[in-house]
Amino acid sequence: MKLVRYGRVGAEKPGLIDDEGALRDLSRVVKDVTPDVLSAAGLKRLRAVQVSRLPVVSGRPRLGCPLTGIGKIVCIGLNYTDHAHEVGLPLPKEPLLFIKANSAISGPADVIVRPRGGVKLDYEVELGAVIGRDARNVSEADALRHVAAYCIVDDVSERAFQMEHGGTTTKGKSADTFAPIGPWLVTADAVRDPQALEVWTTVNGESRQRGSTANMIFSVRQLVAYVSRFMSLRAGDVISTGTPAGVAHGMKPPRYLEPGDVVAMGITGLGAQKNRIVGR
Repeated sequence: MKLVRYGRVGAEKPGLIDDEGALRDLSRVVKDVTPDVLSAAGLKRLRAVQVSRLPVVSGRPRLGCPLTGIGKIVCIGLNYTDHAHEVGLPLPKEPLLFIKANSAISGPADVIVRPRGGVKLDYEVELGAVIGRDARNVSEADALRHVAAYCIVDDVSERAFQMEHGGTTTKGKSADTFAPIGPWLVTADAVRDPQALEVWTTVNGESRQRGSTANMIFSVRQLVAYVSRFMSLRAGDVISTGTPAGVAHGMKPPRYLEPGDVVAMGITGLGAQKNRIVGR
């Protein structure tokens, strides 16, 4: 299933994308796409719905973040071999973790705002693994049983904030609009292998990133198990699993985003985002 939330900011309704690509309203079935909907019982209820009887939504409404009630976004740094090489850093021996503030969450076609004082704005296409049930100290063998869905996350970054102001990575990752998510959640049963997905990014139509989740240093299975050692993963949490080579910071010279630029990105089977950069 492809689950969405549509409508104006703060008033989104639940929906799904049917096999023909039409948007159908889920309001008669669930109040919203929440972590409870991603539970085993919630997904079973959705699978029992006769999609053909759901109302078709006319027009092209805005799509919001496809999940409300996200508890936390746990991001993974340097998780592709080619990305580590392009920024001149050694491959990590263990996953590098940081938190992205929930206030950064936005929709898959909303504008990305370059914050005041921001001069090194960057993009990062990432596979998001959405937790469907609590995970604490889970084994790698059981880890994927805790993943309910997958989605695209753009881990937007302000590199000067991240690297030139001391402290942790989080401050360069958490400005408003720095976490476009969507366009939809694809339930895990529809993703045959999360380590066999093509990922890509373009800026103003120019190819910037093109890679595969097969080149992750740490797989989704490993990441869920590893993160759950250090913090509880709750239903609705998202693990953003890292980005391949081609980020603006890694180019020589760097080619950071400017107001007016259009960033598009996609992942096999998970749809695509398109966001315009604006200045504050």
